[in-house]
Amino acid sequence: MRATIALGNAFRTPLIRFVGKRSVPSAVDHTPRVHPASPEGALPDSFATYRAKAQQHGPLGRAQFTGGIGGSAGASLGPIRPGAGEFFDRAELPTRFGRLPWSQAEIEAIETGGASMYA
Repeated sequence: MRATIALGNAFRTPLIRFVGKRSVPSAVDHTPRVHPASPEGALPDSFATYRAKAQQHGPLGRAQFTGGIGGSAGASLGPIRPGAGEFFDRAELPTRFGRLPWSQAEIEAIETGGASMYA
């Protein structure tokens, strides 16, 4: 080992140089402000009013669930049938789209991790 390289790494100086002394600002304004890209341009009155109007994968308010999504069981909506040209399972497709059967060589290659292909 070359000692000069080891000694050179021991006294490494960072390439980034900061100007001035480290200081934390004494007065920081933490009051809530409207985001510049906000569509309303105003802060909500409270979190409860915001949550009543918010949407995330459907309405978040509890009052909206009584008659809308989730207000009744799925079975009460009636039977679900696929439309023309739609299939729910791959097994329902025509045979030309079915899975191909595995050959014995492919099964052996998978079980041995590919080692049987070279042995």
